[in-house]
Amino acid sequence: MSDVPFGFGPQDPDDRGRKPEEPAGNPFDFNQLGAMLSQLGAMFSNAGTSSGPVNYDLAKQIALQQLAGQGGMGFAPDQSAAVADAVHLAEMWLDPVTALPAGTTKSEGWSARDWVERTLPTWQRLCDPVAQRVSGAWVEAMPAEAKDAAGPLLSMLGQMGGMAFGSQLGGALAQLGSEVLTSTEVGLPLGPEGTAALLPANIEKFTEGLERPASEVLVFLAAREAAHQRLFSHVPWLRQRLLDTVEEFAQGIKVDTSALEQLAGQVDPANPASIEEAMKSGMLEPQTTPEQKAALTRLETLLALVEGWVDVVVAEAVGDRLPGAEALRETLRRRRASGGPAEQTFATLVGLELRPRRHRSAAALWKLLGDQHGTEQRDSVWEHPDLVPSSDDLDDPMEFAERFGRTRKALEDPMAELERTLRDEKDED
Repeated sequence: MSDVPFGFGPQDPDDRGRKPEEPAGNPFDFNQLGAMLSQLGAMFSNAGTSSGPVNYDLAKQIALQQLAGQGGMGFAPDQSAAVADAVHLAEMWLDPVTALPAGTTKSEGWSARDWVERTLPTWQRLCDPVAQRVSGAWVEAMPAEAKDAAGPLLSMLGQMGGMAFGSQLGGALAQLGSEVLTSTEVGLPLGPEGTAALLPANIEKFTEGLERPASEVLVFLAAREAAHQRLFSHVPWLRQRLLDTVEEFAQGIKVDTSALEQLAGQVDPANPASIEEAMKSGMLEPQTTPEQKAALTRLETLLALVEGWVDVVVAEAVGDRLPGAEALRETLRRRRASGGPAEQTFATLVGLELRPRRHRSAAALWKLLGDQHGTEQRDSVWEHPDLVPSSDDLDDPMEFAERFGRTRKALEDPMAELERTLRDEKDED
């Protein structure tokens, strides 16, 4: 899988030292651009009906073809019943340790193919803003003369980008679909609302070498999936806030449009595959902006809070019921911290590098809140986004826990809090 998101990549090393007034090594050749677009006409006519910045028809086709080649299209029939039983048991264990009720309306065992088909609508929402910004930069950066020369072929240029993005997306989804364990492993609500989904075939591969019974691993992962569903189902603002923050990140994307001058030199009109290779190698290079940094911090913090809460709640739910629970908990932490398939694919598709180290800080904060204020007060933090800890709070969980306690007391007895504030002011005077 590519290490760069949607056409992003390192700048041409030959141009790093070039001054603005110096010409690029490969001037923009209008004639070659027209020839290239004309040569691709036949290929585009068979590109499917998908429109927009990403060709999702192509992405789905490539993903399913690759999964078929890996033999990852299904699983044993009895595993679906095992998933349902595991989720049901996990829900019973979760009930006493969280104030959030069950959010699962159905539990399903998915194959890798099911995962691709059921999560693609959410990936579309995540990827479209990024791809739209990159695709638009192609046209925006073209000199006026080039736009005049291209004329109606500009739409074909957009289709070219959509196919390249779709091809990259399809490969990434195939890899993730062959490795992901549950529908929420990336920390985002990728599947249909209220559906707890596990991938038994992938879990079976994951269990190899763990020296734990397969049934134990299945129940532990079911508890994590069910806990995620409680959050996403009963915290109304959470799903929307996560997806909106990704879109905010995309809106801040700036690209080095001077790389378009390399287009004619990097693309062979007789070889359409060279278009995708040119985009992957760094046709457009992202530049981090203050807006992106702010959105990235918000997203990382929110994802860490989700994972940290699930981590703490599941640990309390399984308790001593699963002898290998702590070992499984640490295994999954390391899987995330080492840049596992979830992190790598998310970074490739959306251009975001997540920092799993915040996961441990968030778990420590939720554990402290629960110990000091109880389960109901801990979970009440999710009632409104303004109550949720910030990135700074993850650095100092104790201070947040103390402040949270004062805030809850003020809400429960505002007159007593007002009197206390007046007394403190009088003492200061």
